[in-house]
Amino acid sequence: RIGSATSLSSAVINNRLQELVKLFKERTEKVKEKLTDPDVTSDDESPTASPAKLAPAAAPVPPPGGEPEGDKPAGDEHYCEMLCCMFKYRPWLDRLKNYRFPSSIDPLTNLMYVLWLFFVVMAWNWNCWLIPVRWAFPYQTPANIHYWLLMDYLCDLIYLLDILVFQTRLQFVRGGDIITDKKAMKENYLRSQRFKMDVVCLLPLDFFYFKVGVNPLLRFPRCLKYMAFFEFNSRLEAILSKAYIYRVIRTTAYLLYSLHVNSCLYYWASAYEGLGSTTWVYDGEGNSYIRCYYWAVKTLITIGGLPDPKTLFEIVFQLLNYFTGVFAFSVMIGQMRDVVGAATAGQTYYRSCMDSTIKYMNFYKIPKTVQNRVKTWYEYTWHSQGMLDELELLVQLPDKMRLDIAIDVNYNIVSKVALFQGCDRQMIFDMLKRLRSVVYLPNDYVCKKGEIGREMYIIQAGQVQVLGGPDGKTVLVTLKAGSVFGEISLLAAGGGNRRTANVIAHGFANLFILDKKDLNEILVHYPESQKLLRKKAKKMLKNNNKPKDEKGAPGDPLIIPPKADTPKLFQAALAAAGRMGGKGPLAQLRWRLKELKAMQA
Repeated sequence: RIGSATSLSSAVINNRLQELVKLFKERTEKVKEKLTDPDVTSDDESPTASPAKLAPAAAPVPPPGGEPEGDKPAGDEHYCEMLCCMFKYRPWLDRLKNYRFPSSIDPLTNLMYVLWLFFVVMAWNWNCWLIPVRWAFPYQTPANIHYWLLMDYLCDLIYLLDILVFQTRLQFVRGGDIITDKKAMKENYLRSQRFKMDVVCLLPLDFFYFKVGVNPLLRFPRCLKYMAFFEFNSRLEAILSKAYIYRVIRTTAYLLYSLHVNSCLYYWASAYEGLGSTTWVYDGEGNSYIRCYYWAVKTLITIGGLPDPKTLFEIVFQLLNYFTGVFAFSVMIGQMRDVVGAATAGQTYYRSCMDSTIKYMNFYKIPKTVQNRVKTWYEYTWHSQGMLDELELLVQLPDKMRLDIAIDVNYNIVSKVALFQGCDRQMIFDMLKRLRSVVYLPNDYVCKKGEIGREMYIIQAGQVQVLGGPDGKTVLVTLKAGSVFGEISLLAAGGGNRRTANVIAHGFANLFILDKKDLNEILVHYPESQKLLRKKAKKMLKNNNKPKDEKGAPGDPLIIPPKADTPKLFQAALAAAGRMGGKGPLAQLRWRLKELKAMQA
């Protein structure tokens, strides 16, 4: 296409000149405003990075013919190929060699310590579950004694490492200070009740094996490390999102362990009386552990259908079993009820609120359509947030923690609002704590045209539609998550506190709301930010109220910019070329310009 390159370069130069003129005009207006009002501060000023901070960003230029000095790799680089990419990695052996065990461990937040407690609890469970089995049942034989002893001393090694390596490095609080000194942490552990129990757990009663043989009852002190078990439960529940599931499993394990111990005692009683000597004792047929466990279940849960005891020993043993079974089973049922009740406490509160609201609406004969919308709001709010009012949860936290949560949830959205850019950072933080969450149902009016605006809205989830037109039902724009509207009404600048359009929720919408009263209370402590906000609101309102001309809004860019006038000197040269009979480069250029005008027309 002849002349397209010339047209493109002319349009680019024209646009650039228009931008420069616009910038000069804005600069002139700011200077005028500053001269008339000295208190006004510029909102476009931003700190520039110092040369010292910018220096590291520039990469050093290597000298020709070699690598830059000081940047030579200390060793070989290792790469891992995955599909079509290559990732640099360090060999696991190097990572293992360079690992340094921490000098102090935070028992409340360190996940490595929780993992170690898991291994300690597994060793403790090995002793608690298998010592009674090896003592009562004939499962420990000279042929497999080596395997039993290997597992026993592996558990003892875990106990010993817990005392020497982990417990002496645990941080603690003294006088409000977190103590991380090695000597102080060791002394704190040596003076604790935990250390005394750990020493009792590792009493070397195994030396009596040489005199009485390998008797599992000599390892009974290993079961006294119960404090590690309860600490593990506390730490694990703190990091689980649904801790009630673990509580149910743990309560069930308590019941199974009580049945396990009872089955071991029943086999011991049967062996003491003689296997198969009476109808009450175990007859020695089938799997001994399964048969005895079945008997223990029927006894402790008091199902009945058991053979009557014959001897005095059997009668006393059965009576103790019945009393223990009733007590243990009632305790387990009560604990299970508490666990399930705590897990469903929120759901119970939600149902009670729903029932009370329905009862109130039925009493006053509220229309069914309104009742259905209220029920829908309850259900959606509960399922989306897990609670009906977030303030009930946050009010229990200290002010600093509420601020930390508000920053993580809302700061990224609020910091992008044009009205609040350049304001004091602490003012933004105070404002975040005043935001409240509100759920709107589909087709709910968030605000109506003409009403007094007292809130600013931030869309957290969902969408809202701005309606306008002659009938007030034409969708002008759809705002999505992260959008903000109604911010100018907060400052009531120049009568701009009335809503200019209807806004409805398109589907379910979760909005954050900031009240005008809360913002005014905050701005009292930040006068500079208040001046800046009023100036911005006045400017935004002025831009919104500018009349539109026939071609569109004053700021709308034209798709084809108007062609600039041809310079007079250039026109004279083209006229001279025309008188020359259409020969030469100027005549050819004139012909191209004519063709370009025809194309633009």
